[in-house]
Amino acid sequence: MAEPRHAVVTGVSSGIGAAIATRLLADGWRITGLSRTAPAHTVAGSHWIPADLSRPETLPELLAAVSGVDAIVHAAGVQRSARLGELEPEDGALMWRIHVQAAGVLVDTLVDRIADGGRVVLVGSRTMTGVPGKSQYAATKAALPALARSWAAELAPRAVTVNVVAPGPTDTPMLRDPGRSRTPPVLPPLGRLVRPEEVAGLTSFLLGPEGGAVTGQTLVMCAGASL
Repeated sequence: MAEPRHAVVTGVSSGIGAAIATRLLADGWRITGLSRTAPAHTVAGSHWIPADLSRPETLPELLAAVSGVDAIVHAAGVQRSARLGELEPEDGALMWRIHVQAAGVLVDTLVDRIADGGRVVLVGSRTMTGVPGKSQYAATKAALPALARSWAAELAPRAVTVNVVAPGPTDTPMLRDPGRSRTPPVLPPLGRLVRPEEVAGLTSFLLGPEGGAVTGQTLVMCAGASL
């Protein structure tokens, strides 16, 4: 019997990261999850590593014992919002460390341990195109497609794909974070928020056998918010 495929997933304690971990476990993967807070439930096939993604310099040591990687999913995220004249440099730096620097250190650390034919997915945001009051957040998410396209070109000879999944407003605890209270979510044209399980389904497709020809792309799932 073949060994389960192994995915390293960040942000597994809640929201999109938790939904992705749950979906992959249901699909038969085993998971190494990284998050600052422990997942609510311990599930067979999963291993949790306590990690503060705002300190990406700690990741190489935390990941030292991780091997046999078939996929990497960087889903950890935070949102701080403010308009011009009220921007906090510390907020911008925090989001850059979690969204961009952590992605770079994570993939750089594991690149020689990911199997040929493996997968990398970065969770971005439709906000990457620019939204009033979210300039710092948008800038960090806009950096992810550049990383993905660069890495996709580098890893293509190994058949390792790299893509960005960019959801619109998604029904997660982030929507209720006081740090983004100045930019409340707007209901998309479909009349509802994106569900974390839908983002997980798209991620599962990219990580599966039918997603092997998709690389260097940004796939937007926004319930019509970009129309």
